Amino acid sequence: MFMRKWILIGCLCVSLASATAQDPHFSQFFASPLTLNPALTGKFFGTYRVAGNYRNQWPSINNAYTTATASLDFHIMQDRIANNDTWGVGLMGYNDASSNGAVKFSYGGISMAYHKGLDEEGFNQLGAGFQVTYANMLINTSMLTFEDQLTTAGFTGVTSEVFNGATLKSSYVDVNAGVLYNGSTNDRNNFYLGVSMYHLNRHRLDFTGAQYALYPRTTFHAGGYFPIGVNSTLHLSALHMMQAGASQTVIGGAIQLTANPDAEKPSSFYVGSWVRLNDAIIPYLGLEFGDMRLGATYDYNYSSLKTASLNKGGIEISLIYTRRPSSERPVNCPKF
Repeated sequence: MFMRKWILIGCLCVSLASATAQDPHFSQFFASPLTLNPALTGKFFGTYRVAGNYRNQWPSINNAYTTATASLDFHIMQDRIANNDTWGVGLMGYNDASSNGAVKFSYGGISMAYHKGLDEEGFNQLGAGFQVTYANMLINTSMLTFEDQLTTAGFTGVTSEVFNGATLKSSYVDVNAGVLYNGSTNDRNNFYLGVSMYHLNRHRLDFTGAQYALYPRTTFHAGGYFPIGVNSTLHLSALHMMQAGASQTVIGGAIQLTANPDAEKPSSFYVGSWVRLNDAIIPYLGLEFGDMRLGATYDYNYSSLKTASLNKGGIEISLIYTRRPSSERPVNCPKF
């Protein structure tokens, strides 16, 4: 038992050392549009969209990371711009807690994007988005444990670190931007390619007199869907994210099976999987009914972290509500 504790602690330290430069992330990146790319603001068919995500990562390691986000975006001035253009505004907030709640990040932001039609029908659009975010970080030092506290009975020793139970705080304003191309050749397919960059102003966090650089995060993402049968559609997507010396690549897809394709708002079932290279397999199940889509994934670790995580990468739930009209011709937009 003692040896297992040491193996778990060692694996956790290695994993955290490689992850310190990365922002919070979602396996269902496609279900959190405003944390993926500001240019996705307003890029949907409907009048408004509400999205929510919850992720519990590495639950076997004392609630290592729990992340939740919610966003609202909508269209503005549609009667004053070209019919094949879209202008979107969005609000976003999310919270990320780690180390069993000892370290907390809270974010709130507003974004805007304009999508310019490249053809008369609006099948192809090029968009650019901009986002300003206020961030607050809090560290409750009374909830932290340190290496010099480790004994054969656990973290029962007295640390030499001097914080006096203080709560450390830091806040800053972030600037983010992105571009997105979206296209279709008919009413049943869609493809997109986007790039975004967060922390453009490279803010420096200040704690107890020491400063820590907040490195820009650059993300390339792409995807699309096309029919593979009368009542079925294949959705594919991929992401590559880089920040400081860390990076991750996620690829995969899902098959959509539609139960009532002739209905105004058909119901569908989704089944598929994504893979985070060199880290985890991510099975996905989804259900779409009316204006709502519910998705669930579970990360199954196969990297060296599996010794500490017991292969339990974490569960993630997403819910997207898009208020869609039933009388207009649908406009194909990114979905996964």
